[in-house]
Amino acid sequence: MNYYTKELSAIKKSNRFRKRKIYNPSLKDMASNDYLGLASNKQTFTKAYKRVSQERSVAPKASLIVNGYSNIHKKFEKKLCKINGFKAGIVVGSGFLANISLIESMARKKDIIFIDEEYHASGILASKLTQGEVVFFKHNDFEDLETKIKSSQNYNRILIAIEGVYSMGGDIAPKEFYDISNRYNALLIVDEAHSSGVIGENLLGWFDYHKIQPNNNHIKMGTLGKAYGSYGAYILASKEIISFLENRAKPIIYSTAPSLFDIALGYENLKFILKYKQDIIEKISVYQQIVKEKLGITTNSMIVPIVIDDNKKVLEIQNKLLESGYVVGAIRQPTVKKAIIRLIIKLDTTKKDLEHICELINKFSNKS
Repeated sequence: MNYYTKELSAIKKSNRFRKRKIYNPSLKDMASNDYLGLASNKQTFTKAYKRVSQERSVAPKASLIVNGYSNIHKKFEKKLCKINGFKAGIVVGSGFLANISLIESMARKKDIIFIDEEYHASGILASKLTQGEVVFFKHNDFEDLETKIKSSQNYNRILIAIEGVYSMGGDIAPKEFYDISNRYNALLIVDEAHSSGVIGENLLGWFDYHKIQPNNNHIKMGTLGKAYGSYGAYILASKEIISFLENRAKPIIYSTAPSLFDIALGYENLKFILKYKQDIIEKISVYQQIVKEKLGITTNSMIVPIVIDDNKKVLEIQNKLLESGYVVGAIRQPTVKKAIIRLIIKLDTTKKDLEHICELINKFSNKS
């Protein structure tokens, strides 16, 4: 019955084997996507707990379409629409489900969807399920996208899928994607999982960063499991698109509604970010400058990829950093083409620790 032993052995041999770990809480976390440190904020946790405690039911019980939709969901959706400038929104169980919902359902027969080659795995999976034609363009290359659009024929609608900030490289999608979507009247899907709460003058993400006023051709997907310090996701779009998703997106129709507590916690953390946005922006800038000075890497997000290009060595560096008291990501194929140490600039980290881990990375990777 050892059907998968051979494949597991091959994974181990290539230093790509993964398994779950519970890390010692005394270690300093510089690996997670909890960019602002809100996952440890007990004040917003208490507020969310009190809010959910006032409800008759503290769990959703059913899908959003049956009777799992609550005032907690609705209030959060309205807040997101108001601050982001969208007409309608819907909460979803996770970012993974949100991408499946969008890409699987939105591209219909005779539609064509153009996807960045480094788009999240959930979107790549969804692309295999959609009825439309799927075309991948070179990462963050808007000229390649436009060339591929011009060479395409016999389609009803064009959809474009990009990320605001890419999860492995930490790079930001340029504004030209917005210009192209307007030029060809295309629907533009922006996965803001790693940009919401991190970039923009109001910390609202990619549209905010590029000072874009959303219109009916724009779709914003964001998650609560990163900067918002909770779990779940949301989709913002026109009223027509949100209604379409309610009627066609399988993860929305056939999944239990998102946890009431997770949504309430995301709401409280969102309010926290808006209240202290200037302090957060200033601290992000200071920490990005430390990384630039110590590692020679310029980042406009919270993600710092250090390319090692050796699976064995990247694991060795990760283990040495663990021994020094720090947790970082050792990212290997198939997630990335070349193995990287993925350092996260977390705002609950001290400047001293950030400087220290940068120095250790230089030392262990033989870059100093």
